[in-house]
Amino acid sequence: MMAKNHGVESSGEGRGKIGSDSSPFDSFPEDCISKIVSFTSPREACVAAAVSKAFESAANSDVVWEKFLPPEYESLVPRSRDFSSKKEVYFALCDEPVLIDDGTKSFWLEKASGKRFKRVAELLNVCWFEIRGRVNTRVLSPRTRYSAYLVFKKADRCYGFDDVAIEAGVGVVGHEASTRTICFEMDDDDEEGEMGWIYPQEREDGWMEVELGEFFTGGDMMDSHEIEMSALETRELGWKRGLIIQGIEIRPANIQ
Repeated sequence: MMAKNHGVESSGEGRGKIGSDSSPFDSFPEDCISKIVSFTSPREACVAAAVSKAFESAANSDVVWEKFLPPEYESLVPRSRDFSSKKEVYFALCDEPVLIDDGTKSFWLEKASGKRFKRVAELLNVCWFEIRGRVNTRVLSPRTRYSAYLVFKKADRCYGFDDVAIEAGVGVVGHEASTRTICFEMDDDDEEGEMGWIYPQEREDGWMEVELGEFFTGGDMMDSHEIEMSALETRELGWKRGLIIQGIEIRPANIQ
């Protein structure tokens, strides 16, 4: 049985040491243990590291901690710093908030869970639905195509989004945005996307995400632009409720 340890230790020397020398699971291949632990959480990985020497090595591996890092973590870490492991990178993003958007916003990870947002917003009752977010390309990697995703869940009492077309847009502020139609509900009659709508997908962390669009960063990091991402429904104006918004996530696009 795993030792109970309710804290999350940092990654320095002498921390998170084990309490026993062996475990019945020590005969498992290390990569197998690492794969299993990577499906847990940072807190549980630290608990697993206290089981035995074998578990400590597996739970501290890059295979585990890279799963807890955001996909775009390399663009958030100062290039002037050298890290010995992905675990060290993780705790650096927890303990040292990174300034983004020309210093107007800060980014950090919640240590126990790895989540980027401590608070989420729940839609109560609105007719005019409008979500907007901006990011400066200076904090992103140059010459890279990115996708923007709206990350959300639905509360038990969620209504007003069945078969409702939401206009999503992504583009440089001051220029015409690229738009598409998205939906927060999966339509069984349009599983093949015949209507051209973009439907949400379920993530491994239990949230849903729907792609708002893509954009490309130029080659000059000093040539910064504000990218605006939006999701609007201002035509039908029916009452809407119960959408829980975690935020807008930006990560390198999957090139087909």
